[in-house]
Amino acid sequence: MRRAQWPPVLAGRAVWLAVLLGLGLSPAGEELVSAAPGAWWVEAAVGTVGLVLLGQAVRLPFSARVRVVRHRFGLVTQGWAGWWADVLRGLLITLPLAVAVVVGVYALARALPDTWWVVAAAAAAVLSVLLSWLAPVLLEPVFNRFTPMPQGELRTELLRLAERDGIPVRDVLVADASRRTSALNAYVSGFGATRRVVVHDTLLTAAEPEEVTLVVAHELGHVKHRDVPRGTALGALGAAAGVCLLAAATRWEPLLDLAGVDRFQDPGSLVLLAALASTSAALAGPVGCAVSRRVESRADRHALELTGDPDRFIAMQRRLSVSNVADVDPPRLLHALFGTHPSATQRIAAARAFAARGSAGPR
Repeated sequence: MRRAQWPPVLAGRAVWLAVLLGLGLSPAGEELVSAAPGAWWVEAAVGTVGLVLLGQAVRLPFSARVRVVRHRFGLVTQGWAGWWADVLRGLLITLPLAVAVVVGVYALARALPDTWWVVAAAAAAVLSVLLSWLAPVLLEPVFNRFTPMPQGELRTELLRLAERDGIPVRDVLVADASRRTSALNAYVSGFGATRRVVVHDTLLTAAEPEEVTLVVAHELGHVKHRDVPRGTALGALGAAAGVCLLAAATRWEPLLDLAGVDRFQDPGSLVLLAALASTSAALAGPVGCAVSRRVESRADRHALELTGDPDRFIAMQRRLSVSNVADVDPPRLLHALFGTHPSATQRIAAARAFAARGSAGPR
């Protein structure tokens, strides 16, 4: 199934990047933004809305094709009406945020022509941290409904597991993922007083309780090793560095000449800015994926050490691979460029190596 998804996924990314570069590195992008009448901030706001909607329109056929592929393999339970509703929800979240960010950047660039990037870099870092903290509380409920897991042996075991791991957990919730998919998943969400274990209802239906415990043990590993705060800090640094690189690029006159603008402070440079940002993100993606695979491998080791049950871990990986129709041994290049987790074969091999070393069992 994964291999069937790759063509539309990669094509969607490539086509949108090509459209951005075609518009951003030519006067066409400036003409589109400047067509909005009014003050500079109106141009920036309208241009941002237009660019977000254009991106959605370009990527939508490819996203729909991915949905068709996933439906063919039995992973989609949501109808087209629900899918379109999710698209609309995403736009309602993205548009105000994007407009605020872009108008803020151009306001800074016009007020502080030489040092705007210093303030913008700091603001980007702060915004990355805020979104990381607020997303579990504000954004997750937009797409899923959560109900407390009923009292019982599994809930008690999951709370006991977190306690044994030294991780305070406020509650165990069940997400109604089955409204959209048959894929299996669980995660630990939130920080401090908002931290909760979230289990997809699909996992509860398809997996044995011990396998659910192993999935949650993996997710607790992310908390134990402070992967979310570390990732948030790296994301904040990356956002700040990205602003600095973009600021340097937008001072290069040949780029501005290609875009048909005299200076970056003109909102007509918006499409050029978006093209540079998307190109930078695409180039940085494989590095982020490599870091993610190492983090996920460490969480797997944590789950094995916490439960001391490599045989059940292997059984769980096999169940996840079958239920999620995963490519257990993906092409090496594609996995290196886009894989965020170790492959199923790699995870099973790691569990067998753990068993061969003779683990001392649960901590």
